[in-house]
Amino acid sequence: MFKVITAIFIFGFFAVTGSAQQVRPAKSAEIYRELKTLKQIPKVLYLAAHPDDENTGLLSWLINDQNVETAYLSLTRGDGGQNLLGTEQGAALGLIRTHELLEARKLDGAQQFFTRVIDFGFSKNTNDTFKQWDADSITADVVWVIRKFRPDVIICRFPPTAAAGHGQHAASAVIAEKAFKAAADKNMFPSQLKYVNVWQPKRLLWNTFRFGSVNTTSENQFKVTVGQYDAQLGMGYGELAGLSRSLHKSQGAGTQSVAGIRNEYFTHVLGEQAKTSLFDGIAQTWIAKGNADIDQSLGRIIAEFNFNQPELSLKALLALRKKLLALKDVNLKKDKLAAVNNIILNCSGFMGEMVTNQAEAVAGDSYNFNLNLIARTFNPVILEEVKWLNQSENFNTKLSADSLITINHKIQIPADAALTEPYWMAKPAKNAATFSVDNDTLIGLPETESALNVALSLKIGDDNFQVKLPLSFKKLDPVRGDVVEALRIVPALELKFTQPVYLIKNNEDLHVSLNFKANSAKKFDNGMVNIFYNGTRLGGGELKQINATNITVDYTIPKAKLAEINSNRIQLDASYAVDGKTYSKKQVLIQYPHLPSLQYFAPASAIVMKSDFLVDAKKVGYVQGAGDFIPEFLRVAGIQVDVLKDDDFYGNFDDPTSQNKLSQYDAIVLGVRANNTEKKLARWIPFLWAYAKAGGNLVMQYNTNQDVAVDKLGMYPFNISNKRVTEENAEVKILNPNHKLLTYPNKITLDDFKGWVQERGAYFPDKWDKEYEPLFEMNDTGEEPLQGSTLYAKYGKGNFIYTPLSFFRQLPAGNVGAAKVFFNFISAQPN
Repeated sequence: MFKVITAIFIFGFFAVTGSAQQVRPAKSAEIYRELKTLKQIPKVLYLAAHPDDENTGLLSWLINDQNVETAYLSLTRGDGGQNLLGTEQGAALGLIRTHELLEARKLDGAQQFFTRVIDFGFSKNTNDTFKQWDADSITADVVWVIRKFRPDVIICRFPPTAAAGHGQHAASAVIAEKAFKAAADKNMFPSQLKYVNVWQPKRLLWNTFRFGSVNTTSENQFKVTVGQYDAQLGMGYGELAGLSRSLHKSQGAGTQSVAGIRNEYFTHVLGEQAKTSLFDGIAQTWIAKGNADIDQSLGRIIAEFNFNQPELSLKALLALRKKLLALKDVNLKKDKLAAVNNIILNCSGFMGEMVTNQAEAVAGDSYNFNLNLIARTFNPVILEEVKWLNQSENFNTKLSADSLITINHKIQIPADAALTEPYWMAKPAKNAATFSVDNDTLIGLPETESALNVALSLKIGDDNFQVKLPLSFKKLDPVRGDVVEALRIVPALELKFTQPVYLIKNNEDLHVSLNFKANSAKKFDNGMVNIFYNGTRLGGGELKQINATNITVDYTIPKAKLAEINSNRIQLDASYAVDGKTYSKKQVLIQYPHLPSLQYFAPASAIVMKSDFLVDAKKVGYVQGAGDFIPEFLRVAGIQVDVLKDDDFYGNFDDPTSQNKLSQYDAIVLGVRANNTEKKLARWIPFLWAYAKAGGNLVMQYNTNQDVAVDKLGMYPFNISNKRVTEENAEVKILNPNHKLLTYPNKITLDDFKGWVQERGAYFPDKWDKEYEPLFEMNDTGEEPLQGSTLYAKYGKGNFIYTPLSFFRQLPAGNVGAAKVFFNFISAQPN
């Protein structure tokens, strides 16, 4: 059933930029490109599995050279990838990668769409992928996007075979074929037809590739030449593509900007075969659609366009708009009217913003806003009316002569205003492979348009235009200058545990702390705190007074109640009930310099790991790698963790008598992908080897072979491969149960490999020196056993451990067995 709450689905320009907090005029070169795109009829949909799968070079060429409306449909938001920037994983990482894609699209000009499917990490083939992904559900989502966007050409990045290199890649091609056929079938997903019509693209192609040693291109394939220099961009399309792709910073997908032309190759999949052009057999111009007058008008507008005075095109654009209003093709009229309206607004030099100095607001509270408006044309733009959230006001004011107008207004946020969070994260996921989205018409959108807008009625010439300005926050940053972001709606009261994970022994009371943050001036006194496990109340109590905006209160859960729970992993959930309302959410705020502030809300919960595990290490040095939770986890376990820096390795250059400080540590741990992210490692590695040789305990987590700082990580050679075990429940064999790493201080058994999440590990070594001893053997179903998940070597008096097991995923998930294994690694005794 295609369930709908509100039928809003905005494609075109605003599909990418609709969340912008200001309406600002585009540069003349961008307006000129939009005019040339308005003259073209075809659309192209590029389709793949993940953020950074798209061919940005081809997208840039299609948009800027062919002037064809183009979109990228990524099945997932990249939730299962690794994060080079911070500790976010899962849906939070998907939120980051969604906005990195949106930033990339701002550069190359494409639109961006998604389905509801969740990236669960690497899979080796389509069989593995479709064990978790529901092919019918994903196909429905892709069909919805096809029927809404109506592309004439669909291009896949990958084939449905092993050549795709990733099961989810291949699955995207399988889904594309299904959706290509289903989109035109009225019997497929008929509930969508209340809002869209069936649509049959002309052809489906596979954009073949050359990745490293894998070359799927051939000179007998259909090909186009891309990468040409564009004087209006000041670069070639390959150079633009490098800039666009390099915005995938969390994935470490920095890409060279390559100048010069090159060929892109395609093989036919479905539909009519292309012989001379990607657009063979497709109506490409207004003349082909029977609208020669529109084609002629656009030709004149483009030929006479003045880059220094785009407002000179307004009269002709307004006349063109009347011709578009007369179109009988409803879908074409809707698309092209949205485009010409945007061009007219840009040519008028209109800028508008509705800003306050508060980053966060609470439903029901009132805030002071400034409405700032300006137009840069001497042909006046008339502000006729402003619809504030709860009232309208007539103005009949001219915006002209490049003069700023500021209107102050106090706005009360509606009492029923929703919290600001991604629509696909507002509810718990339907399952491990699918986000829950109540409003099916939102499917495809990268994010939703703000519901809190001030609506302007403008008059340009004789035509009326409606412009929405979202309620926004504006500040002056001393480094970045003006920062304008979405006003974030937050709960009146938030609460959270002060740490995400607690470790206790089996026969101990649990001491936890809850932080209460009041975002409103209202009173929250005399409420009840409840701490639950699976709906059973374990603790809490009455809270007489919250007399500050931010307080922390301690609670104890007695060991007798914990003993009744037959699990070594306990999820606690907290809530605060007061005045008939219950508050149970914590804000998660993600802030990186290349992205706007991102917010979502998670339950006020914490994981309790209950076990009699032991750890001897008291002080650990940590070489920071890609963001992971392990340093924080070790601190929760009572271990001092110091992130190492230059002076720790070779003393203070200003003090010739100083020595390196490594010997003070019981263990030194290298974070995940440290060899890919810490460029000083080349200087540090000899000191790390010397530390181990003198009796230290050196633990390295996984690395890849991409952009390495050190060619030789171990004192004895080993080779990192791309081999991995992706099944989190894959059978494990302990090769030497009596090994000291598996017996001290905790006895490790096969039970400790139960309950792992997403994977066992990745990038296992496949060759190593005889000095190394493998500890485990494991493999995915039907594949050869792998012994590279952990290698151990004695070195002098100390120990060297290389372990690509995915501790960075297991420890945040509260996996007790993984914690025991890791504690043993950092507690290894000298030889």
